[in-house]
Formats: sequence, C-alpha cells, structure tokens
Amino acid sequence: MKIQSPATNFLNQTQQTPKQLAEQLATGKKVNSAADDAAALQIIDRLTSQQDGYGQAVRNAYDGISYSQVTESSLSGVNDAVSRIRELSLQAGNGALSDNDRAALQEEVVQLQSQITETFENASFGGKPLFDGQSVSFQVGPDANTTQKTTPSDGSFAAAIATIDISTQAGAQAAIDISDQASDEINAQRAELGAFQNTLASTIKGLGTQQENIVASQSRIQDTDYAQAVSRQASNDILTNASIALRGQANQSAESILSLL
Repeated sequence: MKIQSPATNFLNQTQQTPKQLAEQLATGKKVNSAADDAAALQIIDRLTSQQDGYGQAVRNAYDGISYSQVTESSLSGVNDAVSRIRELSLQAGNGALSDNDRAALQEEVVQLQSQITETFENASFGGKPLFDGQSVSFQVGPDANTTQKTTPSDGSFAAAIATIDISTQAGAQAAIDISDQASDEINAQRAELGAFQNTLASTIKGLGTQQENIVASQSRIQDTDYAQAVSRQASNDILTNASIALRGQANQSAESILSLL
C-alpha cells in the first residue's frame, strides 16, 4: 500500500476546490447538487415550488380581473340599452304623440330588447357563459382552498324588459318602472364586480410581496457570493502553488537521502 506524503495530500485537496468554485462561478449557484449541501438543496426545491405556486396564483388572479372586467363591460352595454328604453318610455308617455308615433318608438325598443337578450344569452369569457348564474371561483393562493369567487347575474330581469310595450301610454308608464328596477339590478351587479376586481388587485399585491420574500430567501441559500468565491479562488491558487513547491522540496529531499544511501 502506497502512503501519500502530507504534501501530496494537501495538493490533492487544493486541486479539488477549484472545480467546485469554478462551477459556482459559472452557474451563479453555490448549491448545484446534493453533494454540495443536501439539506440546503431540499429547502431550495421547496422554495422553488412555493415560488411557482405564487406565480400561478397571480396569473389566476389576473384572469379573475379580466373575467370581471368583461362581465362588467357587457352589463354596461345592457345598462345603456335599458337607459335608452326608459328614455323612449318617457317620450311615449307624452299625450301629444299619436299611436303611430308610439309604434315607431316601440320598434326601437324591440331592437334594444333583442340586444339585451342576445348579450345575456351569448356573452362569454373563454367559452364560459358569463350570465348563467353560476359562481366562478379563482385559485388565488399556493395552498388548497385559497380562492376568491363571484356570482354574476343570471339576467333574469331581462324577461321583464322583454315584456315592455310602449305603443300605449299605459304601457309606457309600466316600462318606466321596469327600466328603473332593471337599472338598479345592473348597477348593483356592477358594483359587486368592481369590489371583486379591487379585492383581486389587493390579493395580487400581497402575493407579489410574498413571492419576493421567497425569492430573496432562496437567493440567500442558493446563489453564489461572487466576492467570497473569487477571494476563495485566489486564496486556493496561492495554496496550490505553495503545495506544489512543498511537494517539489519533499521530492528533492527524498532524492538527496537516496543519493547518500
């Protein structure tokens, strides 16, 4: 069995260090495998999973905002149509108009009724109906059951609007009340959607803060301290040169002893 000299052992150790330092400097990570630090690697993997979870939660929350914005925009269009119907109803309530005049106004009402019905039947977000009365839940956290939900209108008041007929003064008076009730429901729904958007915006801000904290924690464990690594590399280069010199001196001494023998 060949026994290595202390100088040789020291040289071998100093020659192994540059490989690890070079990898750390090249990748920017001081933990590149379980061999570097098994415990730290497990923590890094968990933090990476959490970071990915927060990132997806943020994207989900933005989807929720987009969903509510599209829904609110559709309701805004319906509200404009309802407001126009109310305006026409007020006009039809004027005793100076003839039946033919009111019939002409009713023709526009019919078109507006069709527009409202079409919106509630066909409006969708990514293929999902907006006004089916079903709650829509968004996963806005990295853990189970961290959700936010909203329940858009089912458009049931559209049925009342569809009955409006302002071809008579009595019908015009009834239409005013129906329009007011519909407008109140629409505005209440839009207010809820606005609150939902604000809640999601606040959630996104909180998620962003938590994600930043996780990234910072992961960085402290994983990332290479370049100043320290370069300093270690320079120090190791000096030790390597010194060990080579010591080994050379040891070899010369051994040769001198052999020559004497």
